[in-house]
Amino acid sequence: METKWSKLIVIPVLSACLLIAPAAAPGFARVQAAGASVAVLAQAPIQVTVDGSKLAGSAFEENGSVFVPMRELFNEIGASVSWEKNTQTVFARQGGISVSLQVGKKEAIVNGKAVKLDSAPVVRQAVTYVPVRFVGETFALSVKWDSKLKTVSLLTPRAQQEEQYQQWLNEQESLPKLTTTEIVDQYDESIVMITTNVAQGSGVVIGEQLVLTNYHVIEDASSATLLNLYGENVSVEGVVAYDELADLAIIKTKEPLDLNPVALTTGMSSRKGDKVVAIGSPYGLQNTVSDGLISGIRFENGVRYVQTSAPIDHGSSGGALFNEYGELVGITTSGHAKSSAELNFAVSSIHATLLMYSIEEEKLAKATFLPASLPSTFVGLPLTEVASIMQKQFDTIATSEGAASLTKWDVQRDGTGWLVLTANIDPRFYMYYGTSTANELRMWAINLGYTLHDLLPNEKIRVLINFDRVYEIELKDIAPGEMTPLGDGKWRVRYPVIDLQLKDQLYIKVRS
Repeated sequence: METKWSKLIVIPVLSACLLIAPAAAPGFARVQAAGASVAVLAQAPIQVTVDGSKLAGSAFEENGSVFVPMRELFNEIGASVSWEKNTQTVFARQGGISVSLQVGKKEAIVNGKAVKLDSAPVVRQAVTYVPVRFVGETFALSVKWDSKLKTVSLLTPRAQQEEQYQQWLNEQESLPKLTTTEIVDQYDESIVMITTNVAQGSGVVIGEQLVLTNYHVIEDASSATLLNLYGENVSVEGVVAYDELADLAIIKTKEPLDLNPVALTTGMSSRKGDKVVAIGSPYGLQNTVSDGLISGIRFENGVRYVQTSAPIDHGSSGGALFNEYGELVGITTSGHAKSSAELNFAVSSIHATLLMYSIEEEKLAKATFLPASLPSTFVGLPLTEVASIMQKQFDTIATSEGAASLTKWDVQRDGTGWLVLTANIDPRFYMYYGTSTANELRMWAINLGYTLHDLLPNEKIRVLINFDRVYEIELKDIAPGEMTPLGDGKWRVRYPVIDLQLKDQLYIKVRS
């Protein structure tokens, strides 16, 4: 469903204007009646509009306050309203705001708390009127007075957002567009290459000692350094904030960077078809520049992604995606390696802006690396605990075709002293994508082999990732030992998709 971006932009609510008339307000004249000063209309009555629509009935001014018809106003702003005749009390509710006002009483009850009023509600010709200033302040309405037209204009919060969004769009259109070279000249030094003890990626300088990157770049790292455009290495002190779901982290360096920081924005100016420029370090090729278009705006699990045709690759993670106005609109994070369509993605910078606001003073003062997802060793752990850790940390294999889930991890020691780890791959995924992802399954197995060697350096280890499925027919041409009768006309087919064996060297066989 299409969503107006104005609903997503964080815009401060406008405070209601004070419609306090001077000694002789425009359009009014003072007369003496029964010994009291009373304001009466000298010209046409005051008109009221809500979000541009004319309100039924007119308003009037009395003793410095402007009054509007109660029921019509509350209905127009979407508030439910009721009237208690015996006590002459108005009750109104909108969202989490409930209000009660009594005719003749200069006090209102808002969400159970008493609030003083400058003027009390009044009844004129069987119509109840309420002071517009109070209604505006209570329900976050923008209130404007046009003395020439004698009109009170009210804007609801939603209309205020749309008005400011349109104003912002108009301002965007007037901004000068930059060439790719001009963007590079302005921001090249603000992009750094990050090298940790387990990974390599990119980062965007956003403060004197703060760098924005992807969570997966800094995940499981116990040390890291930044390399800037001038060949200087700067050590990383740790992480000050992170959002695992949005795949973002902000890290702090041990020393000031003395580099031009990139301003964080909402990134909501991203529009399909706009030109963008990516800067990052794919495969360690520092500050590689590419350009392309915004191919689409995607949402997944509440995270906003900018899809782009600007080429990126391994090592680009955490790099910058700028629009043609030089604004940071995304942090490059992933792509489809096997596609020739340049299907690449960046996390919208709105998530980075929110993350920046979340930084706690304590974490900023003492940054630390994230806790490791794996223990330092498996040596001495019960095999059931090893199996539990494997199920938690290795429950999926990420591929260009999607994630292949792994279930039923088990760890046993066989009669020859080998430590055997087994799990089942999603049979449907394997049937559909086993051939096309064979190389990715092999790379996953290689990485797993190195990890297990570090955790169990002196063990003979075998990992079997199995296809395991029950059929109600006896399949033909299945290799001996790979199909077992279960009775009741059912047959179990089971064979290893990945066979990984290691001690000092790796042996890997992937069945595609």
